[in-house]
Order: sequence, then C-alpha cells, then structure tokens
Amino acid sequence: MKYILLFSLLFFNYLFASSKEVLLIHSYHKGYIWTDDISKTIEKNFKPLKDVELTTIYMDTKRIDTPEYLSNLVKLYKQQFENRKFDLIIISDNNAFDFIIKYHEYLFKDVPVVFCGINNFDKVLLHENDMKDIMTGVAEEVDVEKNIELISKLHPNLKNLLIINDRSATGNAVKRDLNPIIEKYQKKFNIEYTDNLEISNLKKKVSNLDKKNSVILFVLLFKDTTGKYFTYKQSFQEVKKVSEVPIYGLWDFYLNDGIVGGLLTSAVAQGEAVSKMALEILNGKKTTDIPILEKSPNLYMFDYNELKKFDINISDYVNDPIIINEPSSVYKQHYKFFIISILIILTLSIIVLILKANIQRREKVELALSNRLEFDKVLLDTIPNPIYYKNIDGKFLGCNTSFETLVNSTRDEIIGKTAFDFFPYKIALANTKIDKELLQTFSTSTSEFTFYTPSNEMKHIILNKAVYKNIDGTVGGIVCIMDDITERIQQKQFLIQQSKLAEMGDMIAAIAHQWNEPLVELSALVQDIQTSYLLNELKEVNVKDFVNDSMVQIKYMSKTLSDFRNFLKPSTKKKLFSISKALNEINEIIGKQIFYSNIKMSFNYKNENEELLIYGYENEFKQVLLNLINNAKNKIVENYKDSQEHAKIDINIERCQNYNTIEIIDNGGKIDEKIINSIFEPYFTTKESGTGLGLYMAKVIVEDKMRGSIKVRNEGENVVFTIKLPHKKV
Repeated sequence: MKYILLFSLLFFNYLFASSKEVLLIHSYHKGYIWTDDISKTIEKNFKPLKDVELTTIYMDTKRIDTPEYLSNLVKLYKQQFENRKFDLIIISDNNAFDFIIKYHEYLFKDVPVVFCGINNFDKVLLHENDMKDIMTGVAEEVDVEKNIELISKLHPNLKNLLIINDRSATGNAVKRDLNPIIEKYQKKFNIEYTDNLEISNLKKKVSNLDKKNSVILFVLLFKDTTGKYFTYKQSFQEVKKVSEVPIYGLWDFYLNDGIVGGLLTSAVAQGEAVSKMALEILNGKKTTDIPILEKSPNLYMFDYNELKKFDINISDYVNDPIIINEPSSVYKQHYKFFIISILIILTLSIIVLILKANIQRREKVELALSNRLEFDKVLLDTIPNPIYYKNIDGKFLGCNTSFETLVNSTRDEIIGKTAFDFFPYKIALANTKIDKELLQTFSTSTSEFTFYTPSNEMKHIILNKAVYKNIDGTVGGIVCIMDDITERIQQKQFLIQQSKLAEMGDMIAAIAHQWNEPLVELSALVQDIQTSYLLNELKEVNVKDFVNDSMVQIKYMSKTLSDFRNFLKPSTKKKLFSISKALNEINEIIGKQIFYSNIKMSFNYKNENEELLIYGYENEFKQVLLNLINNAKNKIVENYKDSQEHAKIDINIERCQNYNTIEIIDNGGKIDEKIINSIFEPYFTTKESGTGLGLYMAKVIVEDKMRGSIKVRNEGENVVFTIKLPHKKV
C-alpha cells in the first residue's frame, strides 16, 4: 500500500509538472472590444495546446486607476496567485505593462513576460527593475501623421480638423506624438485639439462644424472632464449622432460603427504576434532570443458606406485597402469561380500549346535521331578498331564491321550472344570478371589478351572498356573499343631482337673475356698432367683431380654460353622475377670485361634482407641493363684512355611503395645538355657505327611493355639512368 501511494504521488506530480500555466493580464475590462479581440486571438491560438492552462484577469483601469486601487490589486493578486507557479505572463496595454514592471519581482519573480498593445514604447523602460532579460513583446504604435497626411490628400479643400481625445494613459501617449504633427500641418489647415470638454459641450462643438470643409479625427473618449465613464461605443455614437462631417480613427474597433477608416491599429494583429512569441517561449526558446516587434502591424481599413456617404475616393492614394460593407457584385459573388475558370482555360491553352510544340519538337528529334543513328552506324563501321557494346548480362547488343571480321561472324549472329561464344573460355571468363568490377565501380578499364582467330591467326588485342548509362540514369551496360596491336608487337619484337643482335659484338667480346681465364686454367692443367706422365709420376688420384678441375672450367664456359643463348631468346610472357638474379646473370656475361677495363662495378641493395621482384619480361629487362652498362663502359673507356684508376659504375637497387627503382650511375662524363632529351629517340646515336636502337628499345621495353619508366639526368660529371618498374601486376 505504501508503494502504491508513493507511485500515485509521483504520477500526479509528473502530470501537473508536465502541464504549463499562462497568466493573461489585461489593462482594461471585459467587453472593451480592443481587449476582447486580443483575448479571443490568444485563446484561439492556445486552444490546440492541451497541456497549457490559460488564466485571464482584467485590471479595469479604464474605469478606475487610482493609486489606492492599484495597491489593492497588488494585494489581491499576491493572495490569489501565491500558491500558483506560472510559466509565462502575457500583458496587454500600458497600464498592465507599468504594473508588471513595478511589481514583477514581488508577484511573479523570474517568470518571463510578453507584452502587446504598448503605446510610446521605449526599450529603456525594460531596464527598470532589470526586466530586459525576461521581457519581450509587440509595441502598439498608432500612426497619427500618416492618418493626417491621408486626410489632407482625400480632402484637398480641408480648412478645419477637429481631433477628439481623452486623458487616459493611451490618450496622453497619443497627445505627445500629436504636438509636432500639429505644428507641421497648422499652416495648411486649422487643427483644433480637445481633451477637456464635457460630453454635451463636445457634441455642441461637433454639430457646429462646417460640413463642407471640416473633418474629425476621433482618437479615444472613455471619460469626459466630469469623470463620466463611457464605453468605446457610447462615446463615439454620441459624437456620430451630431456629426455631419467625415470621422476618421486610429483603431479598428471603431470601424463598423461609423468612422470612414484610416491607417488603423489592429487588436487581432497584436494578438497574433504576441501568441507566436508566447508559444516560442513555452517551447523552450529564451526570451532574449526573441526580438521586440517595435513596428506596429497597422492596416489601411475603410467602411464602404461612409466612403459612399461622403463621396470619398481612396483609389488614388491607398493600394489594396481592406474595405468592409462593400456590396457584392456578380463578379465578386463568384470571384473564386471566375478566377478558377480563367486559370483552367489558361492552363488548358498552355497545355495545348505545349503539347503542339512538343509534338513538333518530337518529330524533329525523331528525324534527327534517325539521321544520327544512321550516321553513328556508318561512323562505327568506318572505324578500323573492332567495337562492341553489350548489356549488364554480358549479351552483345551491337558491333561494327571490324568486330564482325575479327570473330568471323555477321552482326545478326553476334547480337544476343556472349563472349564465351567467340573467344576461348579462359579469356572470356577473365573479361567477364572485369565487366562485373566495372559495373560496380562505374570506372574505365584497359586490359590486354592474346588469342587465335578461327583462321588460326594469332592476335594481340588491347581492350578499352567503360560503363554507359541509359537516358533514365540506370546502367545500360559496357562499351568496348579493341585495339589490334599484333603488328606493333611484332615490329617491336623485331626491333628488340635487332637491338640484341646489335649488341652481339660486345657480347662476343664479353664471352671472350669470360673464357680467357678458364682456357688458361685448362692449358695449365693439361701441361701439368703431361709433365706428370713424362716423369712417370702420374697417379690415379692426379687423373681424378685433373678431370674434376677441368670439368669446373668447362661447366663455367658452358654456363656462359647458356646465359648468352637465354639472352637472345625473347620472353613471351610477363612474370615475377628476381632483380638480383637478373643482375647476377648480366654480371656473369660482362663482369670480366668490365673488370679487365679497369672499371669498378658495384651493386648496392638498399633493402639488404628482402628479395626484390619485378613483374615483366625477364630477358628484355636484362637487355636493358646490358645496354646501359655497355654504354657506360664504352664511354668510360673512351674518356679514360690514359688511366681508369677512378672509373666506376654504381648500380643502386631500392624498393619503393609501388615500384622497384634501379639507378645506374657512371662517372664517364656527363651527357651534353643539348642532346640529353633526344637520346631515347629511334636511330639517334653519337657513335660512328651505332644503330641508334639501343636506348630507344630500352625505353620501349621499360615503358610500353613493362609499364614502368626510364629517365636520365646529369649529376655533376656523373650520368644517372633511373628505371622504375612495378613489383606486381598493374
């Protein structure tokens, strides 16, 4: 039971804590139309909120506003609201504003406040009792000057303007604004201001006005000088009954009771603006984040009956006014119907014109498209490269005549089939995988393959593929342009072999150097065995040693020949191979020749404990190294004719992120800057008997065949050739 009570207390505490209370304090009384309009607007905007309770009180200061009365109100409100916690205070008009500024700390400490209907508002007022951080709202500013200006325009023959006001807080505020305006217009016509007449005397003054050239501006009248209280209607009707001249006003609540109109202050607009601010605060927004609306939302409003009665035409001076009591014409009665009908007719006319233009445009587009399709077909068939395009399922949708020739089939036989119907299974499978990746990444692809045509002719093909999209943005498939590089590869292979043969002289000289020591060694072994035989000292063990030693030299010579033969063979496939192995084999071929030329050649591996691999053609790579080292050797021999004490060739090998780098550095003298950019061009040579193919083929092998790069530069008197080659398949 104890727990149930505890739970109930917590539950009801939560319910009450979640609801919010708002107190609305009006300066005036219920029944005063200005106050009622503000109140109704706030209630309408709060009605959808189920968790907000709105309490409304009226100070009734139009009827009584003595200090004793206000002091008693303070005591009453303290007693009335002492045990209630409000989340927000809303106040309307100046008396409530002054009251809350003075007694906020005592009655509603720390509760935020929003105001509306405040005349002669000045932000300095909020500094009193430090209200600036918890107070915001909407100012009420009647625009007396614009109304007098409008009166002067609508009544060009005006001679007398009577301004009727009272001495309430609002009336006094308006009077302060009137003084400089009266001085401004006093020269144009006579302005009489009255706020100190008893009602009967006021009616007498109104009845005596010249009806041809007089106008009344009715401000307020809730009390006369005798202290007699009037409702807003009573005072105005008293004046209206005896008036034969147009009466203008400053507030909209007089509009339907006999004033002509003017630029009027609206209670509804004040209520809408203050409701919006209140809801923002209740939803958690800080008061300091809501700026005060200092410009009052006033509207030009007129009574049609009064305009007609006094024959007043406002159309030349006021744009889009609100006019009440205007009789409805057939057009106005069915205004919406006419507007909707016109809009429908206009819309249908526009649709017909658009459809007609669209049909004409489509006919032109279809003709242009037909011409374009015919042009594209001719263009595709004119291109010598085989071209095809297929859908996302890999089925051919079209091709050109070059592709028909390549696969030895007609276009009708190709469309609807796949690569597996025309190419070897392995090649078709590899291309299918490439296509799947492309469709996922929307990128482009370049690949290469070799196959035999139906006529048993070997073809080397480069495929350039890209994804294409349909007009609606969906993926259509893949388009491929083939490049038949068979002839180019054969030409390059021929040039490579030609370049190898050009190196033949140096190779034979290298072999001669390689064989020199083994031959001397074999000669010494033969002489030694002969001497032992002649001296009868030949034993079986000597014969075995002779045979073993001789075979070592013969195998060495045989390996040299084998390396030479391997060098001459073209590499048919790319593969991963060891850089150190390739360099060692080159050293086996030309190392002795370099040594006997008094040149120090060193191999410097930056990654000592790592086997560095290259993806490419091994024998062609050796050819590049041999060409560069031979060129360095020949240049050193030529430039160091007298002495080669300091001649050297350094080969640096290093692994980078995507490439392995090989640097070949010699100190045989720099290359002339005038020709350094031309040395890789075909048939360019500085030797009398040179072919100009060595360095050109080196560039072709490294860059075209192995997807690497080769560069040359001078470093002082040294020449540095830098080769970068991928260590994995690109």
